[in-house]
Order: sequence, then C-alpha cells, then structure tokens
Amino acid sequence: MADEKDIKKEIEIETPEEEPETPAEEAEVEEASEETEKVQEEEAKEDKKAFKKKQKADKKQDAMKEKIEELEDKVRRQMAEFDNFRKRTDKEKTAMFETGAKSVIEKILPVVDNFERGLATIPEEEKGTPFAEGMEMIYRQLMTELDKMEVKVIPAVGEEFDPALHNAVMQVESDEYESGVIAQELLKGYTYRDAVVRHSMVAVVV
Repeated sequence: MADEKDIKKEIEIETPEEEPETPAEEAEVEEASEETEKVQEEEAKEDKKAFKKKQKADKKQDAMKEKIEELEDKVRRQMAEFDNFRKRTDKEKTAMFETGAKSVIEKILPVVDNFERGLATIPEEEKGTPFAEGMEMIYRQLMTELDKMEVKVIPAVGEEFDPALHNAVMQVESDEYESGVIAQELLKGYTYRDAVVRHSMVAVVV
C-alpha cells in the first residue's frame, strides 16, 4: 500500500503564483483611472451646467407666468370697467330717451284733448259726414300710435281717488258714488310705461 505522503504528492495541484504588474501596466491602469475621473468630472460639470440652466429657465418661466397673470388681471379689470361703463351709458341713454319721449308725449296730449273736444261738438246729424269720419279716423290713428308707445289713459270715474294718479280740483256730492270716489273727469290723465305723464283732473265725492 502506497504511503499517504506519496499519494498527497501525486494529487497535489500546484497553484501558479501571480506575476507582479510591470511599470507599463501600472501606468496604463493609472492613466485609465485618470481618464475615468476626468470623464466623471466633465459629466459632473455638464450636470451642474444643465441644473443651472434649468434653474434659470424655471425662474424665467415663473417670471413670465407672473407677468401673464398680472396682464390677465389687468385685462379683466379693464373689461369689468368697460362693462360698467357700457351699462351706465345704456342706462343714461335710456333715461335720456325716456325723458325725451315723455316731453314729446306731453306736447301731443293737448292735441288729443282738442281732437276729443272737436269730436264731442259735432252734431248728431253731421256724424256721418266725410269730414266727421275723417276727423274720427285721424283721432283713432293717433290713439293707436300712442298705445303702441305704451301711453295709457289713467282710469278715473268710479275709481278710488289716488293722489299719485289723480289731481282733485273740486269736491262734489253724489248719490251714485261713495265718499272718496271720483265722480267726474275734467281732463284725462296719461301714463307712459307706468310713469305718470299727466295727472287726471277730477272731481271727488265728499
């Protein structure tokens, strides 16, 4: 039987020793390391530049956004002011128109009064004549146009006296109406769009 020492010698594997690096190899490794460091530094510089550039762009964008918001707010304020101005102008124009229309209507009402007085004095036998019918037609046309303009006659006889609509010029006694009721209309009153143009002149029951 073989000796154990001999067996160990037979199966023993020799491990080759690592050869030491030569100066040239060391220089190459060092050079590669330096190149890597340079690349890393360059990348770091580029990253820093990009970061600063992004910061600058963000600041510029924020400033632009703030300016846009400021301008939008200014535009909104100007639009609101213009809208208020337009509404105020429309209101003033309407008021001026209403005042002008009321003034014209006030001047037309005496013409209406004269038409009514003239028609009332036509004798019964002449009511069918061309002249009387022409006068009646013109009067109706005039009243139709006034009605289109929202000019209305103020109700009087049989109504409760209302100082906002009626002007009591006399008091009378009446068996037909109660006290405070209008018994007679002396001059018709008119309203224009619910505003009194002329009060009715009336006689009120005592």
